[in-house]
Amino acid sequence: MSSDDEGGEEYLFKIVIIGDSAVGKSNLLSRYARNEFNLHSKATIGVEFQTQSMEIDGKEVKAQIWDTAGQERFRAVTSAYYRGAVGALVVYDISRRTTFDSVGRWLDELKTHSDTTVARMLVGNKCDLENIRDVSVEEGKSLAEAEGLFFMETSALDSTNVKKAFEIVIREIYNNVSRKVTSVLLISKWHTSSGLFHGWFVDSIWLVGCFIKVL
Repeated sequence: MSSDDEGGEEYLFKIVIIGDSAVGKSNLLSRYARNEFNLHSKATIGVEFQTQSMEIDGKEVKAQIWDTAGQERFRAVTSAYYRGAVGALVVYDISRRTTFDSVGRWLDELKTHSDTTVARMLVGNKCDLENIRDVSVEEGKSLAEAEGLFFMETSALDSTNVKKAFEIVIREIYNNVSRKVTSVLLISKWHTSSGLFHGWFVDSIWLVGCFIKVL
């Protein structure tokens, strides 16, 4: 839905995918955005992003999804891209315990650099590698519960839960934003009835975090 449509609304959310190198972040994004998988995918250099749209409650919601490099040498560059993020997928490889052990560090980095409440999901990727699993489903669930995260195991290779994982995060962001909008409009209504409120949000674009709502 275009922001030029009468009464139209458009939302734009920034989401980051974080985690150690080679956990499958780029393939998760390419599977979700283009339904593609590259078995010989190379490490991301810096930051790349894709934009996807979905409809929620009759409104067009766009997610700008940023794939960040996992290597330590890119940390100074990519930390800037956390700013404005309202969603995050924290990814580990179920066949490499070291990537699971790094989740706490990635969560700390997210908290340090993000400016707003972030909808977060812990993603155990490569669940197709069950025969060499090194992190149990129960461990993933326990960590997610302790940190207040959504949790899901995925496979970019065979598409298992990939779309579902992204859409859960996008819907949670939308719900968070809708609650904020409702609160602000209730305050606005109170001020109007009190004679203290004049013309806020009329023919305006309101920007909060990295979402846009056109009124």
